[in-house]
Amino acid sequence: MSSLVRHMTIDCSDAYTLATFWAGVLDSKVSDEDNPGDPEALVESAGAGLLFVRVPEKKSVKNRVHLDLQPQDRTRDEEVERVIALGASVVDDQRRPDGTGWVVMADPEGNEFCIERGKAERAATERAQA
Repeated sequence: MSSLVRHMTIDCSDAYTLATFWAGVLDSKVSDEDNPGDPEALVESAGAGLLFVRVPEKKSVKNRVHLDLQPQDRTRDEEVERVIALGASVVDDQRRPDGTGWVVMADPEGNEFCIERGKAERAATERAQA
């Protein structure tokens, strides 16, 4: 039997606060077993959960692994605006004039992630290329 990814673990300085941010991004929730001040906090989501673990050191370099998010019920640009309102910031805008591309974002602790085109946007591009 093969292994499955159970959690993607993210080091941070405030596990519960960062988990709350990501729960908002993923339209999910922080585990009922986790509370503010806990050394770790879990956000369950489709696929694998995100486990946030408090560590003493601050983030100092670019992530070697990051999440790529694909909105399912909104456009890429709508999702960018939504996660900015939740506390994210734009790191690098790779959107192209033809509508393709992505946006590199950072969560409140500086961990990078990307927002790609939404599900419907990708489907429209694939239909146009067919």
